[in-house]
Amino acid sequence: MDLVRQLEIIKRGAVEIISEGELRKKLGENRPLKVKAGFDPTAPDLHLGHTVLLRKLRQFQDLGHEVYFLIGDFTGQIGDPTGRSETRKQLTKAEVSRNAETYKKQVSKILDIKKLKIVFNSKWFDKMSVVDMLRLTTHASVSQMLARDDFKKRHANGENISILEFMYPLMQGYDSVVLEADIELGGTDQIFNLLVGRDFQKDFNQPQQVVITMPLLEGTDGVQKMSKSFANFIGINEPAKDIFGKIMSISDGLMLKYYELLTAENMDAIKKMHPKEAKVNLAKIIITQYHSKAAAEKEAAEFERVFSRKEIPQEMPEYRTDGKKNIVAILTESRLASSGNVARRLIKQGAVTFNNQKIEKEDFVPQAPGILKAGSRRFLKIII
Repeated sequence: MDLVRQLEIIKRGAVEIISEGELRKKLGENRPLKVKAGFDPTAPDLHLGHTVLLRKLRQFQDLGHEVYFLIGDFTGQIGDPTGRSETRKQLTKAEVSRNAETYKKQVSKILDIKKLKIVFNSKWFDKMSVVDMLRLTTHASVSQMLARDDFKKRHANGENISILEFMYPLMQGYDSVVLEADIELGGTDQIFNLLVGRDFQKDFNQPQQVVITMPLLEGTDGVQKMSKSFANFIGINEPAKDIFGKIMSISDGLMLKYYELLTAENMDAIKKMHPKEAKVNLAKIIITQYHSKAAAEKEAAEFERVFSRKEIPQEMPEYRTDGKKNIVAILTESRLASSGNVARRLIKQGAVTFNNQKIEKEDFVPQAPGILKAGSRRFLKIII
């Protein structure tokens, strides 16, 4: 493919390229470039926020370049401090290893796994002595670290910053040296770490990697970036029903950003659709990508039946009780509500019904079988 067309594809959706001139030069060498992206397996499941980067990696694969999916099984035990207001909880090696195994299976839904080069940074960090590790610190200064925005804020607020956290960007930078990366991808919040990689390569007399940043995807709350930490994520391994419900809950404005970053749809055509129709279409596209077309059609039909026609879903979880437990206990134990306080708030808001009758008292006890509904889309079959 010619240089102009490659650049057009690579730049699509990207926020920043450092630098485009260097990228042009590398592409002009007519060789497969080494494209790196790192993922720390700090949680077992990938979510739609991760797929923004994964979709760009797939484009590089399709252009004939070598994609290195770096699993930070070593750095994951430290935890990336990016965007954090406090020190991350440390994970054990066993926890990180379990999470890493799930990553390998999940990325195959987006990337060509036959062409993908999966690497673990424990391969080189486990072999380093304490002296070798300490030598990495000679490539950066404390003033450089404190110039980083999140560290700067924490330092100004008198909050703790562990020396271990200073090590994280240094190790990520060294990953680029080991892999001799031509390009590294990351979210806009990763820019400091990505630039450290360029500095490290220069210090090790290597050509500097081109840095490409991709936009962050907000979670279902429309405020924070999608993250398990903020409980606003949509996991690609979640049941199709949950994915459909979560997508239907996002704002109309956020829906358009999801279309831009998660699909290849024509945005002009999408903007002409009714918001509800567009959301249903988006949910079907996402579910088809990570489950199947049949699952997408099933959930769309179920949504129409339950929410548009106000009917009861054909399938729902069951809860068995002895006719003595009150509604708050049932809501929390069945996980229709995340806590007793949430259950009480739903009741107070009039959002809980039993057999279509609004529940107004917290001490209500179902003594007959029926259908319990909490909010607009959570149902439970009560069995006595």
